Amino acid sequence: MSMISVCGTDCSTCYCYGELCKGCNELQGKVFHIPEGKACRIYECTVNTKKYSSCGKCDKLPCDIWRSTRDPKFSDEEFEENIMERMSNLQSKYKSNRKPQS
Repeated sequence: MSMISVCGTDCSTCYCYGELCKGCNELQGKVFHIPEGKACRIYECTVNTKKYSSCGKCDKLPCDIWRSTRDPKFSDEEFEENIMERMSNLQSKYKSNRKPQS
């Protein structure tokens, strides 16, 4: 089952999903790796500030927040692949026509 988060991550394929994390959408952005009581910057911007259901609704995708919110396990190349995968997930789920910004 696909569980696409606000930023396009498929939570069902994440190594953290399950006991460690219930997913960004379910936790309203307050995932385990963010300081207690705070929401992820991507979730905060998208849902709480812009009132969008996902980043796929934003014309700045991928934005500076996406670029600065990075899993340190990714190399530069892996991070770019991850961004493209998340954008694809959002486009599939929300039928967005957004193109990556340079």
